[in-house]
Amino acid sequence: MLSTAALRAHLLAARLAGPVATSREASLRSYRLFAARDPRVLLGLDPVRPWGEGDLLRLMADRCGVSADPAHVSGPDVIDPERTVEALEAFAGRLGAAVRVGSPVLFGTGHPHRLLDFYASLAAAVSAAGCVVLTPAQGVCVDVPTRFGVRTHRIDYVRGVALVRETGVREPGSATGAHSHSPLPVRVVLGALAEAGGPLPELVVGDHGWVCGAGQLGVEAIGLADTDDPALFVGEAEGRVSVAVPLDDGVRADYYRPLTRYVLDRACLPVRQEWP
Repeated sequence: MLSTAALRAHLLAARLAGPVATSREASLRSYRLFAARDPRVLLGLDPVRPWGEGDLLRLMADRCGVSADPAHVSGPDVIDPERTVEALEAFAGRLGAAVRVGSPVLFGTGHPHRLLDFYASLAAAVSAAGCVVLTPAQGVCVDVPTRFGVRTHRIDYVRGVALVRETGVREPGSATGAHSHSPLPVRVVLGALAEAGGPLPELVVGDHGWVCGAGQLGVEAIGLADTDDPALFVGEAEGRVSVAVPLDDGVRADYYRPLTRYVLDRACLPVRQEWP
């Protein structure tokens, strides 16, 4: 069992919170793009209200703990570990509630190189507790806009977690899938489930477009987000994302293991080492 104090210390030591690797410049750029409704940072969300840069900065200061000073424009961004711990508690609460009523759950990540093990451990525990972990549309191709133009990706599942792989890519590290912000894969997955007659997920767990894309379609979604991903926090503020956990989403994969233990403990789920 990991105490709250030990989790807080780990967050700071691993730079998951406190001063993080995400730069202030990157965060402010994302807020500018979001205010301009750039789809690259909307992540599938269609905000109800207009969000200016100042609105976003105030929201992110409230939800993440970044500086609310618009004159602070450089250096590392900062996440308040207390906000991370509080959000992880809520995240665990929603996961535990879904398990108690046997909800079908969908896991998906646009950060497979970093976060796959985190989600896979949760998927294994949820499955062992009797919930259906959904894995539809495996192998289906999706044309995803990237900074290099539109690229065809294939939906795949690793240990119960959805991700996308760029077709024809065999570069080192590609085996774990592609980094993606796109909401298109979750739309395809949900469409495939609807066409097949369900069941539809009652909870989506993930990041980026998996969370915002699902939330926009009315499916309850919870996830992790960095300071340069304002869409999840806007979705939370507008009621379409249930929980957005502020943390650095790009540190070493093993640094998320204490968070896995903490979430499973708070959700009253046993740690499972293998996907069934």
